Amino acid sequence: MTILVLSLIALDQWITLPSWLFWGLISAWVGKDMLVFPFVWRAYDRPSPGDPRHLIGTEGIAEERLAPSGHVRVHGEIWQAEVKGEVPAIEKGEKVSIRGMKGLVLLVEPVHNKK
Repeated sequence: MTILVLSLIALDQWITLPSWLFWGLISAWVGKDMLVFPFVWRAYDRPSPGDPRHLIGTEGIAEERLAPSGHVRVHGEIWQAEVKGEVPAIEKGEKVSIRGMKGLVLLVEPVHNKK
């Protein structure tokens, strides 16, 4: 917004802009921001480090057999976990990938080593 206003002021020094055009462009810019904000605000709402949502996409280790629920260790912490989808049981010691959350329960899938 600041760059737009400064650009318009500089342009006004070069060529004289009618005031209706100056204020119309600023109003259009603000209107555009107001229309687009509801669609993009979540992109700016990143989870903070203390928020458990930051675990989504990371990996952990099954502390016990997950059939379909149990506990996993992620970043040194033990979390309640549940197998996501129609996946067979995950054995103790297997790597898991966190795919989502349901409350404070992690939804996990097994990590398949691809070679």
